[in-house]
Amino acid sequence: MNAAKPFDIDKRLIYEAYKKVKSNRGSAGIDGISMEEFDKDLSNNLYRLWNRMSSGSYMPQSVKLVEIPKSNGGKRPLGIPTISDRIAQMAVVLSIMPSLDAIFHEDSYGYRPNKSAHDAIAKARERCFKYAWVLDMDISKFFDTIDHELLMKAVRIHVKERWMLLYIERWLKVPYEDKEGNRTERMMGVPQGSVIGPVLANLFLHYVFDKWMQINHPQIPFERYADDTICHCSTEKEAKDMQEVISKRLSECHLTLNSDKTKIVYCKNANRKMKYANISFDYLGYTFRPRKAMNTKNKTLFTNFSPAISKKSRQKIHEIVKSWKLSSKLTMSLKEIASYVNPIIRGWVAYYSKFNKTEFRKVTQYLNESLARWMRRKFKSLNRYFGTAIRALAKTSKKQPNLFAHWGYGYRPSLKYVN
Repeated sequence: MNAAKPFDIDKRLIYEAYKKVKSNRGSAGIDGISMEEFDKDLSNNLYRLWNRMSSGSYMPQSVKLVEIPKSNGGKRPLGIPTISDRIAQMAVVLSIMPSLDAIFHEDSYGYRPNKSAHDAIAKARERCFKYAWVLDMDISKFFDTIDHELLMKAVRIHVKERWMLLYIERWLKVPYEDKEGNRTERMMGVPQGSVIGPVLANLFLHYVFDKWMQINHPQIPFERYADDTICHCSTEKEAKDMQEVISKRLSECHLTLNSDKTKIVYCKNANRKMKYANISFDYLGYTFRPRKAMNTKNKTLFTNFSPAISKKSRQKIHEIVKSWKLSSKLTMSLKEIASYVNPIIRGWVAYYSKFNKTEFRKVTQYLNESLARWMRRKFKSLNRYFGTAIRALAKTSKKQPNLFAHWGYGYRPSLKYVN
């Protein structure tokens, strides 16, 4: 107990929060202090944070505004708190998450322990086999338009500690600040990039959508990952009706269903004799659409409705590979190139090869061709024909099958896949 302090906060909680934030890595906030710099005076930094939080004098600094380009040409605001503020937020997250997770809906998959995007995709695939229609929803600027008053109403149901309520309200109101020092006051929303933002957003949609659906439309299964949500319906009329009532529900909670991006999709497995406006949708980086598949029992082809890496995801990966500018790294060895790119490739393989490895091979094919072009430029003996460079890369992959992360998973270079 800390009798002299208005709030009794365990120092061990702050230290556990620090360890979690450190393991998550991340860049410096508006104060420019990186984790490495924070660690140089770790004991004093953690003590000062604990002391301010325990005394009630803790005030978060402005959130560093970084704008991330969107595929449609717009920009998504990303708010990066300081290291100290991330630790403070993590202390609250560690305290409230176990009790919150217990009340969340089983088909809420985002930012939860033992739940993943792959789980949501797998469940969506399973239900697309059973239901003929999908309502693919998009909430306009969800993270930026969450109503603070409604959110705090939900928070107060589950959080009783005064210091947590005090600091959550302060985190919600802390302004954005750009690199020129310009501040943007925030009257709604939670910053994407904050530690506590995803937890608060999840709690908000639990009451706005999940629980409401459970009570009012229990016959409609859904998968929700943060604000990415799809509902499964038996008929087109049912899907249209659900779009209307969900739009009304969101409007009551000061959110807007984006009518341009929200769509109703036909996804029945049987042969499609009728033409429908939409027969595909993107969900969590995967495209669900009709695909040819082989019946393993009688070896006949049939059409199913299944996920594979989306075109948008492939294009993004291609852009990242181009940004490496391998052609300018001719002084590096192949081993050094592998060390440079493997952490990123490993993430791609882990996420995008989960469903439909054949489609994902197009990504690794492009990657292997990029490596072959690097070899062609580096070694004059390989410069005449592109196929010669691919063969040389294939020989290397046979000798060192784990040199590149994707090679170890069987995505090795081959002339078979060269266009």
